[in-house]
Amino acid sequence: MDQLIAIINTLTPTDLLDIFFVTLLFYGASFLFRGTQAVVLLRGVMTVVIVLILVAGIFQLQALTWLLTNGLAVFAVAIPVIFQPELRRGLEQLGRGSRLLRRSSPVSGRDEIIAEIVRASEKLSERRHGALIVLQKNTQLDDYIRTGTQIDSKVKADLLLTIFWPKTELHDGAVIVGYDGRIASAAAVLPLTASRNLPHPKMGMRHRAALGMSESSDAVCVVVSEETGRIAIMNNGRMIPRLDPERLRTVLGALYGSNEPQRTTLRGWLAERWASLSQQLQESRT
Repeated sequence: MDQLIAIINTLTPTDLLDIFFVTLLFYGASFLFRGTQAVVLLRGVMTVVIVLILVAGIFQLQALTWLLTNGLAVFAVAIPVIFQPELRRGLEQLGRGSRLLRRSSPVSGRDEIIAEIVRASEKLSERRHGALIVLQKNTQLDDYIRTGTQIDSKVKADLLLTIFWPKTELHDGAVIVGYDGRIASAAAVLPLTASRNLPHPKMGMRHRAALGMSESSDAVCVVVSEETGRIAIMNNGRMIPRLDPERLRTVLGALYGSNEPQRTTLRGWLAERWASLSQQLQESRT
């Protein structure tokens, strides 16, 4: 504690400015990985490393300390290799204008999106037309959007009915609704679940793909069975089966509705901090 106090007392304004910019750099870099599977991997690795450091320090384990000291250097070199897709995607977004500086996407229109999806799902269920609709939340789905035919359109029930008509070219795949509330892609290819403990042993490919997507992201997946016409929702690796239109509307409202918090961006965070600081200055003057 005495050493910490001594270090604090020796800090100069230049040191504080240096610390601020380094903190801002790491905070901005975190947005490159936010919403990706790299966050889960990095969190797990950091947890293991911190636990091992604590154990080595408490019990004075020399061999473990040596391994950690030399292993951290190797891990620092391995980071660009392990997270190469995320780093490349983040730098590409930075070159296109960067989502770090964009405003948070509005969520007020999600009630309308839910209404259109419910109306389309009801008709698809009556006609026994299979469908798979993915609603993006926070996890990036750009890699899956690229596998399909990219579309930039509002979510409309008639459009969804047309896409999932059995004789169209786009019906065999998933429709992905981006975070901005617009249809980003149709006929997209999704990862199949690797779980052996399926809710139903005879689940079809659409249900397996929806379950796999819900396991690898926080997206909400709406599935209409081609064989039975039943509607189901997949979220966080769980299946909510046999939904009628009213229950579908209720569940979507809870999982995807306008009560969802807005995603924070660097620009939004800085704007909030500046507004708070300005308000405090005004209050102090009065």
